Amino acid sequence: MASVNKVILIGNCGRDPEIRYLPSGQAVANVSIATTSRRKDRTSGETVEDTQWHRVTFYDRLAEIAGEYVKKGRPIYVEGRLKYGKYTDQAGVEKNTVDIIATELQLLGGREGMGAPSGGDEDGSAPARRPAAAPRPAASAPVNRPAAAAKPASGFDDMDDDIPF
Repeated sequence: MASVNKVILIGNCGRDPEIRYLPSGQAVANVSIATTSRRKDRTSGETVEDTQWHRVTFYDRLAEIAGEYVKKGRPIYVEGRLKYGKYTDQAGVEKNTVDIIATELQLLGGREGMGAPSGGDEDGSAPARRPAAAPRPAASAPVNRPAAAAKPASGFDDMDDDIPF
């Protein structure tokens, strides 16, 4: 049976990324992302906010991109997978951890205070989504599709173009 371990987060960075390099030369960046949900309290009618903090780890080229462009307070989109772990603290107490190992990153919002790289989107969401691991195989080259398949069906495709105005 197949299984899925996928996380999608859209939130604000709680701190600038911490970048380090493993002895192998592999870049690793850690960041905290805050997600906030809002609901109305049934008894008082007031809006209640619930903020959750997520630890996100980027590897390789994605770590370098995160280190260069991700800043505290900036909204970002992250895709990845959950990784559970355990450690023993200094007092000898065993603690559980949950990390998100990121595979995709997209900056959201405008270009406020950052030198966006060329090739960014018009709305300033550069860099676009980038794979975290090795480059994709050559087989993923663009596929030639018929022009009709590229257009979404709008229901007007069968109408004549002889409109008098």
